[in-house]
Order: sequence, then structure tokens, then C-alpha cells
Amino acid sequence: MMIRRRTALTALALPALAGRAQAQAFPDQPVRLVVPFAAGGPADLIARTIGRVMGERLGKPVIVEARAGAAGLIGVDHVAKSRPDGQTLVLASSGAMVILPHLQPNMPYDPRRDLSPITQVLGVPQIVATAPGLGPRNLAELVAMAKARPGQLTYGSAGIGSSLHLAGELFKLRAGIDLTHVPFRGAAPAVTELLAGRINVLAADVPALLAHVRAGTVPALAVTSPQRLDLLPDVPTAVEAGVPGFISETWYGVLGPAGIPADRVAILYAATKAALEDADTRRVLRDQGGRIVGSSPEEFATFIRSAYDSWGEVVRATGMRLE
Repeated sequence: MMIRRRTALTALALPALAGRAQAQAFPDQPVRLVVPFAAGGPADLIARTIGRVMGERLGKPVIVEARAGAAGLIGVDHVAKSRPDGQTLVLASSGAMVILPHLQPNMPYDPRRDLSPITQVLGVPQIVATAPGLGPRNLAELVAMAKARPGQLTYGSAGIGSSLHLAGELFKLRAGIDLTHVPFRGAAPAVTELLAGRINVLAADVPALLAHVRAGTVPALAVTSPQRLDLLPDVPTAVEAGVPGFISETWYGVLGPAGIPADRVAILYAATKAALEDADTRRVLRDQGGRIVGSSPEEFATFIRSAYDSWGEVVRATGMRLE
């Protein structure tokens, strides 16, 4: 009787032991971190920077893999449809997660349902700058000029539906002004046109304009972050400069397919968090003009839902759509 009882207890304990062994063995092969943009860009740099420390923490290398196309949708969709074992992740950006779903018909995934948030890595705000010689010395003067010349001032973006486009539309909504949108194929040509004076206003991610602002080539009127940036301590936030609610960031976060076991999500979060606490990693990310976040999976999920709803309101208010 005693032998049978011990045998039964051992049998009951086996699944729990197996689960612990499985958790301890994870990951048992290299982890893929998909970047849904071309190699060499900001997302690629961020992924490779955090991937180094993540690999050290996980005990397996993190292999960065570029899957570019459709403004990030192709790479995110690939991961959303991958096996939910925690071995395949994506460094997704705000565009593919909370902006394009409101603009793109027949979305291949639901960002709130089909992905497992791990952590938000970085938020990169925009610098609001004007063409050299336009005149406004601060954001209030730019708003006054736009109200006096409705529809006559132009603002550039990295394309219809890009985060820079949405930043410009948010500026118009919150300031009550009318600017004419001029889309380009990326931020770089928009910066070139601003420097040449062929567009009047540009709200571009910090790395795209920082060198020009520091050189005095273009005036920075505001940053769209919740707080002032260490890189530009003398430039006020847009809210400080008199436009309530004008907060906009291009953000990046690590996610996997929905259904990753909770213990594996915890392991991946701990590894990513360790990367964001590494001194060299923080230096590289701050040089990108970013605000390092490191939120928990639960906090990141809540943030995604809130940002999804907020940008949806902007899209609906402007009637914006992809042509």
C-alpha cells in the first residue's frame, strides 16, 4: 500500500517537475529578434544593442533578422503567426502597432490580440522645427502665424500614415490651426526640404534633426516628449510652449506571438530589462534621443491599448486614410 501511494505521489509530481525543467531549459536555441525595417536603420541599431545583453542574460545568442516591408507590417505579422514558444520576437514600432491599424484595410493581425507584449524599450519624441528664416522664435509665434495664414504654411512628413504625419496632424488638432501636409519617402528628404526652405514646418524624430539644431541651422521650437530632453535641455516641451496635449513619440517595444507561456514571458522580460539597465546600452539609446522605458509586460499591454485608442481618435478626427 505504501509503495503504491509513493508511486501515485511521484506520478502527480512529474508534470510539475517537467514544467520546471522546461522553464529552466528555455531558451534551448538562439532567439530570433525580428526587425521589421531595413538593416542599418534606427530599429536595427536598437535591436542589436539590446540583443547583445539579452543574449548574455539568456545564455543563448539573440540573432537580429531584418524582415522589412509595408511600414513594418510584414515583420510584425510574421512574428504574430510564429510558434508561441518565445524563440521568435519582434522589435515593433508605434506605426505598425497603433497607427497603421486605423489606416490599413484588411490588417493581417490585431496588435492587441495577436501579440504578447514583453516590454516597451524606447520612446523617441519629435523636434518641432521651422525652415531657416521663417521667423517664429517659439511655438506660440508659429501658432499665431498659422492662424493668420490658414492653409498657407506647409509641414512635411515621412509619408502618409507615418508617425511624423500623425504628429503633424496632432499639432493641428491641439493648436487649432490649418497646415498643408507634404509627404516624402522618409524623414531624410523631409529634412532636406526643410533646410532648403521648400517646406515651412517639420516635426521629426530627434536623431533626424538633432545635428542641425545643435549647429544652429534650424530653430527648434519644442519637443513632443512629456518632459524636456537631456540632449536639448533648453528646448521646452510642446505642452510647456502652449499647446496642451501635443505629446507624440515614435516608440519601440519587444513582443512575441500571443500565447507564450507566462514563465517564458517573465524570462524574456528579465533579459530585456537587464539590457536596458546596462550602461553601454543606455548610452547608445540616449544618443538616439530616446526615453528609455523598460515597462513590465502588463504595463506595456495597457500602454498599447491606450495608444491604440488615442491615435485612433486622431485618425478619425482628421479623416485620414491611405490612398
